[in-house]
Amino acid sequence: MEPDSILLAERRGHTLVLTMNRPERMNALSPELSDALIEAFVEAGADPDIRAVVLTAVGDRAFCAGADLKARAQEDKDGKPFQPLLSRVQRYVFEVVYETIKPTIAALNGPAVAGGLELALACDLRVAAEHVRLGLPEAKRGKGAHFANVMLPRMVPSGIAYEMLYLGEYIGAEDAKRWGLVNRVVPRGEALAEALRLADAICQNAPVSLRRMKETAIRSNGLPVPAALRLNEGISPYTSEDRVEGVRAFVEKRDPVWRGR
Repeated sequence: MEPDSILLAERRGHTLVLTMNRPERMNALSPELSDALIEAFVEAGADPDIRAVVLTAVGDRAFCAGADLKARAQEDKDGKPFQPLLSRVQRYVFEVVYETIKPTIAALNGPAVAGGLELALACDLRVAAEHVRLGLPEAKRGKGAHFANVMLPRMVPSGIAYEMLYLGEYIGAEDAKRWGLVNRVVPRGEALAEALRLADAICQNAPVSLRRMKETAIRSNGLPVPAALRLNEGISPYTSEDRVEGVRAFVEKRDPVWRGR
């Protein structure tokens, strides 16, 4: 994408780096940015050369401040009705990110609040700079936090989830790590580098296995264990060329050459 785009895309080996580029609005999710994210994640899922996606943002003031409330206020003033997120023509951006069949990492270069935190929760892993704060102030704005309502109690103890939702207060990066909301806390300015390090390590592993792990984890969420164990999502690693290559490479004491099939 062009440098002045609201979403920058860069390939680094088998990793796609997506950078939200609205620093003047704290990288808030405008309809245009949401649409660009949906398109980018759908395309990354379909691209066989992409094995991991890292999502970050420009600057260190904010990863994402959530929905663009100034834009919404103007729409309210103009009498434009609010469209529920699951009733729009386009797909729900958090759902698209969550269901992407490639491993996803959010590099939190700055605070992630409201829809910005939901966007981070939709990713598989989260790396936070030490100054990052996370929060869901929707109850203070009369909004809903629909994705977080569903996901947060699945990710942290219910009391912590309800406290974050009901009070709308922010927590720091270290508390977020203690509760498992982030995987790593790093010095300011190093979130992307650490996320790329994780992505590089992920990309050393078999693409078929990674896809099976991701799809099974997503599709099995909420299913009874007997039903979950019988899922057969995507390409089977057990009958794949990658499985044969992985075993052969181990025996021959060399790095495997994955073909993703």
